[in-house]
Amino acid sequence: MIQQHPTAETITSLIQEGEFFKLKEVLKQFEPAELVELLEKEEEREQLIIFRLLPLTLATEVFEYLDLDIQRHFLANLSQEKIADILNEMSPDDRTALLEFLPDDFVKELIQTLSESERKVTLELLGYPEYSVGRLMTPDYIAIRENWTVQQVLDYIRRHGGQSETISVLYVTDNRGVLIDDIRIRQLLLAEPDSRVSELMDRRYVSLQAMQDQEAAIDVFRKNDRVALPVVNDEGVLFGIVTIDDILDIREEEDTEDIQKLGGSEALDEPYLATSIWNMVKKRAGWLVILLIGEMLTTSAMHHFEDDLQKAAVLGLFIPLIISAGGNAGSQATSLIIRAMSLGEFTLSDWWLVMRRELISGLLLGGILGVVGSLRIILWANYIDPGYFGPYWLLIAVTVGFSLLGIVLWGALSGAMLPMLLKRLGLDPATSSAPFVATLVDVTGLIIYFSVATMVLRGTLL
Repeated sequence: MIQQHPTAETITSLIQEGEFFKLKEVLKQFEPAELVELLEKEEEREQLIIFRLLPLTLATEVFEYLDLDIQRHFLANLSQEKIADILNEMSPDDRTALLEFLPDDFVKELIQTLSESERKVTLELLGYPEYSVGRLMTPDYIAIRENWTVQQVLDYIRRHGGQSETISVLYVTDNRGVLIDDIRIRQLLLAEPDSRVSELMDRRYVSLQAMQDQEAAIDVFRKNDRVALPVVNDEGVLFGIVTIDDILDIREEEDTEDIQKLGGSEALDEPYLATSIWNMVKKRAGWLVILLIGEMLTTSAMHHFEDDLQKAAVLGLFIPLIISAGGNAGSQATSLIIRAMSLGEFTLSDWWLVMRRELISGLLLGGILGVVGSLRIILWANYIDPGYFGPYWLLIAVTVGFSLLGIVLWGALSGAMLPMLLKRLGLDPATSSAPFVATLVDVTGLIIYFSVATMVLRGTLL
């Protein structure tokens, strides 16, 4: 008979019945990822009960993957002894990531609970700049010598591999600790036991600098398809390694920040539900004020063409259509360009190639929308409500068609070039958010629209 895997309902039932001994045994059947999902769904009281019953090793694995809010809750409610055990058991990089987001006074208290060796490692990692690779690295790795045999290496891994973050890659260092190569575990497993490490070396490896920016490390991981990379100082001395799980976390943070900025807001420092209403308002109000001021320029542009609007009131009907089409085209372009830049699909030196592509795309898209806009006017004037646009309906259709062509083209070009310009100036390209580009195109779109109208309708409506 196959034993069924316990469910969340089983856990809840055991808590309500006070069957904590049985619950402790049941929890051992769960994988860490399952326990994380279970804890995130439970109320705070149940979270603490479940977590207190977990064995230390399992509790540490679960704790490393919990949301920051739940981690804080546990730190505030667990016994000092339990906290010390978990923090000492955590990998140094995950522990450093947690301490970064806690108040300084609390961090000082927690550091005092660490063992002497773990405290030393933690203080060293916290000593690196906030967004440097040094903050991500762990000193738990396997370093070997080139004169060792394969059998010696395997024996060494059996003795010390349990303390390493990963054993999929081993690092060859000289007697000064300088990194000279990295070797994948597969090479060793397939080699003869009496072979020397030097026979397996090609002295080609990729490394990170401890002071390097974390975003740069993301690109190195992506280009080299690695699960871990060594971290060295200026002299090439191996300090630690960075593993792919930490890079994925940073990638998620960077993507989240870019998406939030693209929406026309400052990036949130905490998860959405953990951010206070006041902080949320502060993060969003600045951009909304800037966008409002930008839209006031649209009002100024309309005021400038007020006489034209009085002569040909029909032109006012198409203003929302005109400016929204340009804003949408600009928003599309800026979103595509920012994402492509973040993935390293092109560099700033390719600006002309990008501009040429958007020029062609803008002309084609503008042409499509221009035809659709013109056909709408033509069909309305001839079949739905004849006489609605007066005797100059065809000229109005031409005006709207060419205006859409020009505005969509301008929206595509400005949406593509603005992020690249900001990058050139050393600013964050995501600052050129979709609403910002749309506002910019709104103002210039009105100028294009009325300029086209003046040329086409001169001597008739204008």
